[in-house]
Amino acid sequence: MKKLLLISILAVLVIYVFRETVYKPYLWKKTMETPEHKLQLGSYIFSKQRGVNGSQSTEKKYFVFKVTEINGDYVRLSVIRQLSKKGNPKSSDFSMTRETYRSLKRNIKKTKVTGILREDLTKEGEAYTVNDYLLNKYPSLKESQFYYEEIPKAEINRNTPKDYFNLIYSKEKIIEKRKLIPYTILDNDVPQLARQLSQRVCLILN
Repeated sequence: MKKLLLISILAVLVIYVFRETVYKPYLWKKTMETPEHKLQLGSYIFSKQRGVNGSQSTEKKYFVFKVTEINGDYVRLSVIRQLSKKGNPKSSDFSMTRETYRSLKRNIKKTKVTGILREDLTKEGEAYTVNDYLLNKYPSLKESQFYYEEIPKAEINRNTPKDYFNLIYSKEKIIEKRKLIPYTILDNDVPQLARQLSQRVCLILN
């Protein structure tokens, strides 16, 4: 009886390991070959990560990114956010609620997401807050106040150390490992992949 139970447990473990290390990566790569899920400029990336809340316990945090640049293995992302209402700032890490995350998963193709230059987000009134200046310059905000930070043309493909490597991730790791692994700059000014920082990619949509 014990031997049969041990064999059953081992069989379940083998199936689990095969699914996680072989089948799921294969299915992910096949999915990414389709036009709807291929990683490309303008793609939306849905990601989850474990974070620490005020009580030092862990909680899931939800993020949606837009791909704003692909330069070799460098993939620059911009967080999808909602402008705050005056006097009601949103969370500083720009994560979103699970409900908003799930809603965007279903409706991102029908949701207007406006690209706003960083300088405009802090140009008038409270930073990252709805104001007349933004509404006049970006009329689409009247339809939806979801936005991402648009990259000025002068800053694309610069490869300048330190100031360039912000929200830059490895294209290979997204495709091969299904993870957002960022590039960091060390003292020698050489970009390297972070060893401990990563977020799991749940879905890519175009």
